[in-house]
Order: sequence, then structure tokens, then C-alpha cells
Amino acid sequence: MRYLRRTWPFHLMLLPALALLIVFNYIPIGGIVMAFQDYKPWLHISGSPWIGLDNFRLMFEREDSMQVIWNTLLIASFKIVFNLLTPFAFAILLNEIRQKYLSRSIQTLVYLPHFLSWVILGGILVEFLSSDGGFVNRVLHWMFGIKPIFFLGDGNWFRFTVVVSDVWKEFGYNTIVFLAALAGINPSLYEAAEVDGASRWAQTRFITIPSLIPMAIVVGTLALGKILDAGFDQIFNLYNSMVMSKGDIIETFVYRTAIVDGQFGFATAVDTLKSLVSMILIVISYRLAYKLANYRVF
Repeated sequence: MRYLRRTWPFHLMLLPALALLIVFNYIPIGGIVMAFQDYKPWLHISGSPWIGLDNFRLMFEREDSMQVIWNTLLIASFKIVFNLLTPFAFAILLNEIRQKYLSRSIQTLVYLPHFLSWVILGGILVEFLSSDGGFVNRVLHWMFGIKPIFFLGDGNWFRFTVVVSDVWKEFGYNTIVFLAALAGINPSLYEAAEVDGASRWAQTRFITIPSLIPMAIVVGTLALGKILDAGFDQIFNLYNSMVMSKGDIIETFVYRTAIVDGQFGFATAVDTLKSLVSMILIVISYRLAYKLANYRVF
């Protein structure tokens, strides 16, 4: 009781966040029952007929479902890899800049895209990457004589564009983790290396990179839990019917089948299976992070 008398203001501060969590994250879990129904909005959950696992069975029978899963895995895998390698390399390069004002200015500039929504960036990319006089195509034609590339209208180029634009948007923010790891390196290691005559490259190779590898392992293994999250906001704002076969992912597929086509039960089944697999992968990734880098949350 003494503890509660001292801390009740903090518990009170948590109530709004707890209420939002319950309303938007826990109560909707009850909607999972739609995955086992031929759900009709006018009949509601209580009146819609039960069809067992038919929606899940249909998911594996439909050819477009398998294509969507493959698209998601491919795009998400490339995002995970390059969103790990790019901040890793950038943090090392930024660490080598001796003028603090310059490094901080660069940090601020590369952080900014993270705070812009994909609604804004989507419109910018559509204009910049347009095959009809877009800035990027003009530069490519002027410098290399390349014919206009349909970045957002060709499936293969669309995947490339999605990965590159996501890395560009997030790598500055993701660099924070590695910069924090760099700040934790004992300066005496560099001093001893300088005394031994090690060059800057040698210090980077034998001190900086090995010191960052445990954090890279943690970030990489934890990212495995997001292997089925390819980025709904980005894809939804960039894709179109011409790239649907190679750009459609699970989230956009669920949105289209539920909101556009009205197949609520089927869409719920797809999203439920995705959530189940993601939960399993998150558990596995945390176990791997603990085994490989001794990282644990609890």
C-alpha cells in the first residue's frame, strides 16, 4: 500500500495509454472469428454462417494469394538486408568525420525523411520518377544517354524503387542504434592502436567493425519478425494495376479483398495467418538475439 500511495500518479498517467491499447489492440482481436465465417456485414458476427477452415483453404488454393506471399517475402527480405547494411556502413563513415558540426549537420539531414509520411513522399516520387520528363530520367538521359525508365510502371523496377526509397527514408534514423554502439566503444582501444601504429582503416577494421557486429546481429535477428511486413503505406501510395503482379503484398491484398471486394472473412483469414506467423518469427528472433548476442528484453 505504501508503494501505491507513492506511485499512484504514475499509474494514473498510464491509464489513457492503457485505454487506447485495450480499445484499439485487444478488443479488435475478437474479430478473428470472421476468419471462420462467411461474414456478411448486415448479419454481423453473430448471424454470419460458420464455414470452418474454408477461408484458410481458399487462401492456399488461390494463385494470387501465393504470388502475394512471395512478393511480400521478397520485398521485405531486401528491405531488411539493406536497412541493416546501409546504416551500419553510414554510421562508420559518419564516425570518421572529425568536424562535429559537419557530422551533426549530416545527421540532421538524413534523419528528416523518416518524419515524412509516405503520402507526401509518394507524391514526390511519382513526380521525380515519371517516365515523361521526371527529374531522375532527365538526369539519367543527360549523363548516360539512357532511355526513360518506367520506375513505377514496370514490376521489376517497381520492386527496386520500393526497396531503394525505403532505405533512403529510414537509413538515417536507423543509424542512431549504431551510433549509440559506437559511443560505447572504449577510447583507450583506439589510443592503444595509434601507439602501435595502426592506420585509420586498421582501427576501423579491427576495432570499430567488430564492436558493431553484436549490435548488427541484434538488429538483424529482431528484424526477422517483420519478414511479412513489407510496408503497407509505401506500397499503397506507389503501386498501380500495371505492377500488381509483382508489387502487391499481403497488407494491400487484405485491404483490397476486404474493403474493395467485400470478402471480409477471407481477408481476415489471410491477416490472421500472417499475424500468427509473425508472432512465431518474433519469438524465434528474440531467442536468436539472446543466443547470438546475449540480448534480452526481460
